Amino acid sequence: MKEPTMSQWQDVGDTAAFQEDEPRAVTVAGEPVAVVRQGDEFFAVHDICTHEVARLSEGFVEDGCIECPLHQGLFDLRTGQARKAPCVTPVRVYKTRVQGGRLEVQAP
Repeated sequence: MKEPTMSQWQDVGDTAAFQEDEPRAVTVAGEPVAVVRQGDEFFAVHDICTHEVARLSEGFVEDGCIECPLHQGLFDLRTGQARKAPCVTPVRVYKTRVQGGRLEVQAP
C-alpha cells in the first residue's frame, strides 16, 4: 500500500486538547470526523451515524465503541463496524498519527 503524502494528512490539533473517551468533532478535507482518544491511541470515524443523521461526536464512548446519541447504536472505533442495532452499516474510519505532539488525520 502506498504511504500517503504529507498533503493527505491534516492537522486537527494538539494531542493534549483531546480528552480520554470524549469524542471531539473536527473537519478533515470538508468531511465531518469524530476523534476519540483512548490512552495514547487516537481513533477517527466519520461523524455521521449510518442509521440516521446524528453526530457521533455527541455520543458516548464505551468498550472501544462510539455510541450514536439518537438510538444508542454502537460502532467499533478500530474498524467502524456496527456492533449494536439499530445500526447495521459501518462508518468510515480514518488513519491517525501523531507528529510532534500534533494529531493528524488522513484525508479521505
